[in-house]
Amino acid sequence: MTPAFFFSLFLSMTAVCLRAAVIRDISDESLSFSVIIERVNANSSKVLIHGDIVPASTRNADPCTATGCKWPKIGSYVFVPVSIGSEYNDQERSIIINALLTFHNSTCIRFVWRTNQPDFIHFFSGPGCYSQLGRQSRGQVISLQRNGCLFQSTVQHEVLHALGFHHEQVRSDRDQYVTILSGNIIPGQEGNFVKVPTNNLQTPYDFTSVMHYGSFTFSKNGQPTIVAKSNPNLNFGNAFQMSASDVARVKRLYGCCE
Repeated sequence: MTPAFFFSLFLSMTAVCLRAAVIRDISDESLSFSVIIERVNANSSKVLIHGDIVPASTRNADPCTATGCKWPKIGSYVFVPVSIGSEYNDQERSIIINALLTFHNSTCIRFVWRTNQPDFIHFFSGPGCYSQLGRQSRGQVISLQRNGCLFQSTVQHEVLHALGFHHEQVRSDRDQYVTILSGNIIPGQEGNFVKVPTNNLQTPYDFTSVMHYGSFTFSKNGQPTIVAKSNPNLNFGNAFQMSASDVARVKRLYGCCE
């Protein structure tokens, strides 16, 4: 498909987004995204790793972005086809769409309505909040459970996974910045803290990232599981939107113009 055709789809999507935005813009969730995801996924029947990632047979950007799981760039933009399940009402669709538009405002990512593209993202209300890492062949799903996952921060978090990004607290250089207190982790959840060989794109470790979990995530006893080495009392994992570093990483990975 030509860039012109994709661009016309983008314009069409923007018009729909603007109409949906007048319904209601919910971005002031009272709980941080990490608490939301942990609570919603606690009762999920889906097998997940690192809290909200669907495991793949192969696969801060995940290493797969160097071997084929980036979304393709056409001209100046990276076009990502999307579809949204009919189970969502207009208000819920507007939350998803408005969150997607935040990428348009700050990066070269452009979400377009899917027609017949083989690689795409489908948003649906599954058992929890979860995604896969990077572009998957023949389509992939992002689960945003109704009455649980529909917040700007949660949508951004799962979309960043689909673009190829891992959690901040498992990035390759995390041991310089945080201590993982394994004795406080819920038995069976230790795998959520395993360090990954990420490409950090020369960006600093970011406690304000929408990809950084909170210090009490997966705690079995109310004690911290992640502690900042610079300040053991530092409160983090409370992001309600992408940080400047989150945006910078997307732009660097996908070659957006600065």
